[in-house]
Amino acid sequence: MTIREPSETLHKTSHAPPAALINPVVTGPLRRTLFFLALPVLTEQLLTTFVGIFDTYLAGGISAGATSAIGLSAYVGWLASMIVMLVGTGTTAIVSRQEGASDRGEANHIANQSLTLAAILGVFIFAAMYLLAPWFATYCRMTGETYDITVHYLRVDAIGLAAMSVTLVGSAALRGVGNMRTPMLIFSAMNVVNVAASVSLVYGFGPIPAMGIDGIVGGTLIARILGAILLLVVFARGRSGLRLIAGELPLSLMRATRILRIGLPAAMDGAVMWSGQFLFLAIMGSLRTGAEGDVFFAAHIVAVRVEAFTYLPAVAWATATATMIGQALGAGNPKRAKMAGHEGVLQCGLLSLGISALFFFGAEAIYHLMSDNSRVWDVGVYPFRIVALFQPLMVVSIVYVGALRGAGDTRYPLLISFVGSLLIRVPLGYLCGIVLDG
Repeated sequence: MTIREPSETLHKTSHAPPAALINPVVTGPLRRTLFFLALPVLTEQLLTTFVGIFDTYLAGGISAGATSAIGLSAYVGWLASMIVMLVGTGTTAIVSRQEGASDRGEANHIANQSLTLAAILGVFIFAAMYLLAPWFATYCRMTGETYDITVHYLRVDAIGLAAMSVTLVGSAALRGVGNMRTPMLIFSAMNVVNVAASVSLVYGFGPIPAMGIDGIVGGTLIARILGAILLLVVFARGRSGLRLIAGELPLSLMRATRILRIGLPAAMDGAVMWSGQFLFLAIMGSLRTGAEGDVFFAAHIVAVRVEAFTYLPAVAWATATATMIGQALGAGNPKRAKMAGHEGVLQCGLLSLGISALFFFGAEAIYHLMSDNSRVWDVGVYPFRIVALFQPLMVVSIVYVGALRGAGDTRYPLLISFVGSLLIRVPLGYLCGIVLDG
């Protein structure tokens, strides 16, 4: 793992400050500290995944077209989160480094600047997603009712994505100072509200009429707006050590540049990954047409949703690893930073082996649970078993990428994503799916 010196991307720290001696992230037992840093993020990610699974389950009881709309919205939401990485990655790297160096004042400056950048990005994301909604649906070969449902869903969801940008960036700042618990609680509240609101709106409750697919996106929208409000309340109260200060919100060119210089390669990395995934999605949409095409697309969406039970724990350990590495480097301990990267891979890698086995042997039961359509079962079960075999390798790559980003190195992950997504996955998918009709 390449460790960049602080002078390459952040202010240089000449020595470990005295406060580092009482910082458990810097001085605590490595394995235990990393594990308990990752647990709140893991809980948050699993709850978020459950909501995605639950939304897919609700859509599966409506129609294959509704499932396709939910699935495409997940990809669009992922794109939005990749754009937000432009700010979030730099925020975590700098805030954690300043926290390790006991410079809480500068960490707070960066956090406030990041919230302003997040708000600007949120407006951009809303406008872009609203305008591009028809293109997304057309690109995935959606027609008729499925097209109409999808465009409407994406445009309503765009409002929630704008709010989500503030929540994601604020959470990135909190994690930089080692506060994993508060983001977990915020996202937990969002998920509970999402489930309750979606069920009430989909099926109707008391005076609330049954809204079908609109109920799913309505519940998501309510939850995301709530998350942004809760995040701002936390910063306004300043309990985490980071406080919302009006005088620090106007953008400073120097600080904004520092954040974006680290975040830009990470955002490009995310854009490359998303582009590869979206091109693959287009291949899926080209395998069949009409109702049969909806079946193939729905089978793929079920796989994507369930696979998150591997992907998101990997993100949890990557996040915890990035925080430990950033603070260790800020405290002048590159050896501990390097050990944290390898420990993160070991811990999450062991977890991924169990998940991989569950996916392989439980594929049929998973598809029966997630869809009422027997054709979706027939199409999806065998490919999902193949996907199960590659989960441990995916975990290794995700955690090491998080480790590199925590060290301020965002260029190598960009290169890895470009090769893996655009030069390997997409061409092989086209060859096997379109050319060989496999």
